[in-house]
Amino acid sequence: MTYPFETILPADIERRSFEMIAQELDAQGVRLDEETDPIVRRVIHTTADFEYARNLVFSPDAVQAAHAALRAGVPVVTDTQMARAGINKKSLARFGGEVLCFMSDDDVAEAARVNGTTRATACMDKACTLERPFIFAVGNAPTALIRLYELIGEGKLHPALIVGVPVGFVNVVESKELILKTDVPYIVARGRKGGSNVAAAIINALLYSLDGAR
Repeated sequence: MTYPFETILPADIERRSFEMIAQELDAQGVRLDEETDPIVRRVIHTTADFEYARNLVFSPDAVQAAHAALRAGVPVVTDTQMARAGINKKSLARFGGEVLCFMSDDDVAEAARVNGTTRATACMDKACTLERPFIFAVGNAPTALIRLYELIGEGKLHPALIVGVPVGFVNVVESKELILKTDVPYIVARGRKGGSNVAAAIINALLYSLDGAR
């Protein structure tokens, strides 16, 4: 049986994909900032959605702050096991970092039940009690972003970076806009789009620009 497309070796697929992304961005007249370019392109590569070239918002110091935190081995906290699975842990470990997700923890489930909150909210509260710097990669739960905003406002939490890209409809847009009001470094996908895969892609892009893996 024959197929109407060429066979491409696995090693060439990503390279060809990024070439096609570059060509399409160029055709659309999109010019990306040199610092944020690799992040935006990797998100597009992950989603095949060119709207991310316009709706990803970076605080002025986001990339520098992220690189400094990753080099220092600051852990990444995610709101889903899917995002945790998607982050390149080998690249992260080169700097002494790790990925944490508290969603399945018994104490988080109990805290959510007792307090009448979501587990994502309880996860942010648990991170706060650990009194460590964290990078937060939120791709699913707007309640996680809302709680982060509250904890930052109360002076209880000082994230090294917030990747705020939950996907959906209820409170999604509003929760992202809250993060844009903070004075912490952030990378936010404005609007309804996002997801755990996008959160992982952003962290991976930051890692790859540090360790030269890609």
